[in-house]
Amino acid sequence: MTMRSRLLPQALTGTLLLVCFFGCLSPPSKSMRIGISPWTGYEPFFIARERRLFDQTRIKLVDYTSNTESSRAFRNGALDAAALTLDEAAKLAYHGMDIKVVLVIDFSNGGDVLLGHPEMSGIRDLAGKKIGLEATSLGDYMLIRALETAGMRLAEVQLVPLDNSEQERAFKEGRVDAVVTYEPVRTKLLATGARNLFDSSRIPMEIVDVLVVKTEFLQEGGKEVEMLLKGWFAALQVLQKEDQAVCRFIAGREGISEAESRASLLGLQFPGLGENRYLLSGTHPGLLPAARRLVENMSEHNLISGKVDLAFVLDGNWVSKVVP
Repeated sequence: MTMRSRLLPQALTGTLLLVCFFGCLSPPSKSMRIGISPWTGYEPFFIARERRLFDQTRIKLVDYTSNTESSRAFRNGALDAAALTLDEAAKLAYHGMDIKVVLVIDFSNGGDVLLGHPEMSGIRDLAGKKIGLEATSLGDYMLIRALETAGMRLAEVQLVPLDNSEQERAFKEGRVDAVVTYEPVRTKLLATGARNLFDSSRIPMEIVDVLVVKTEFLQEGGKEVEMLLKGWFAALQVLQKEDQAVCRFIAGREGISEAESRASLLGLQFPGLGENRYLLSGTHPGLLPAARRLVENMSEHNLISGKVDLAFVLDGNWVSKVVP
């Protein structure tokens, strides 16, 4: 055996020890996986990614076709966080998931709608008709609230489970008479003459989108959460200052026109950093009472078989760490 062949294993061993030593001192950063489904209110996450407002090696946006799929992936352990509606967060907490709401993403102020065919004049026209909606508590809740305005009940209509991605085609083909939907389907169907029978502007603060994170992930440090929130609020600044560029970006992602993109944003309210701190403090006069009404309604209509107090889920510690 030559001197070279004897020294090679020693050199390799030394190198491996150095790699192990420095690797132990500086472990690779853990990435945060966030489930996102199509909804104009979630677009600032993609604006933040496009503008590199967070480290893309540490924060991964994972696309799903609906909140239903995103919620399922979150429950099954494929995600650390998810952008969901507050009712979905309530269901996760009710089923025993240890979660925290660390961001109020938006309030739907007309972005969620019940659309009927053009010949319909009001809610009463839905009696006996087929209504397409996602198999989520939000779809049921929106429809329940709409029917209540006309003194009607769910038993008086036919429910047709449809993911958001299927609703536009089903409506146009006449397989359903109405749909409970949201962007970008809302804008697309309104452009074809669909009738707005009811929308979320009639029930302020009741349809809320939030960022849900597993408590376990937060307990491991949550540095990625801080980075994401900083990027989110920076993206809101971009949205305010660069209207045309943002509308063009959203239009390209959602397959709608720039004018439709702008119209879809009008149906949303994005609370800023200061408002988020107030909302998540548990002392806001609107959010927590609205959340409790939501949970009570879900329980009354058997969308959940009990109650959960969302006061224990709201966590304002993370937005408090964001420096403006």
